Amino acid sequence: MMESLYALLPEALSLSEALRLLPLDCLQVAFMRQALLAVLLLAPMTAALGVSVITFRMAFFSDAIGHSAFAGVAIGLLLSLDPLFTMPAFGVLVGLCIMAVRRGSLLSADTSIGIVFSAVVAFGLAVVSRAPGMSRSMTQFLYGDILTVSPAELGFLALLLPVLLVFAVVGFNRLLLVALNPVMARAHGVRVAIWQYAFAALLSLVVMLAVRAVGVLLVTALLIVPAATARHLARTAGGMFWWAQAVALFSGVSGLLLSAQPWLGTASGATIILVSCACFLLSALWARRQGHRRA
Repeated sequence: MMESLYALLPEALSLSEALRLLPLDCLQVAFMRQALLAVLLLAPMTAALGVSVITFRMAFFSDAIGHSAFAGVAIGLLLSLDPLFTMPAFGVLVGLCIMAVRRGSLLSADTSIGIVFSAVVAFGLAVVSRAPGMSRSMTQFLYGDILTVSPAELGFLALLLPVLLVFAVVGFNRLLLVALNPVMARAHGVRVAIWQYAFAALLSLVVMLAVRAVGVLLVTALLIVPAATARHLARTAGGMFWWAQAVALFSGVSGLLLSAQPWLGTASGATIILVSCACFLLSALWARRQGHRRA
């Protein structure tokens, strides 16, 4: 795993350098090129998973995973380990625990997620409270800053993107069937448990990486807003997938470039989400107008 990650670093950096050829002043600095590359790698993943998040009605799930970032970072700092690895690892563990509680309990999905969510947040706060100076390191994960993305994180994103896209394409119909009717999915030979756990693990991993871009407070929006916009525009489930990709990429790139303009100067993550929300509003107006026309 580590060898594959470091093998992708030169490729990721060369792509970052290639973005310098674009006729934009803001891309003449290295951190902006790396941020744009991170957006181009992260947006397709959040869009692909966002469609399934809406289908499974798991928006609260992604929020719980995002808040577990505090505990993952705190554990890494306490153990003198790189939070780049402890945060995703802890997030995946939490995601699998949530899915296990959800499958093995008679409680509703929201209740199961809420229990794990409360435990994780309390654990993270308890760990941070033992080291007062650690709270300063948590601020960047609360608000996020894609401009600080590192070459190692770019390599990790480049490694994860093809894996997740293959999973999304191969498992799209299976996940849709599981979401609609798990009993019917089993009758058609779908291994429901395996697909649910795999989806939870990948979603947790992507959420943890997205926290670095937009922060804990906005990570859920990064997943659900493009997918919700796509629902207004698409006529089929497959169309919803591709519309979500287009909206996520447009929002990510335009939001990042807008935030870099001197006349605006807003936080990159927040600007990306605001552009995405503007797209959702336009799509809602368009869908309403189409509904009136059919009526």
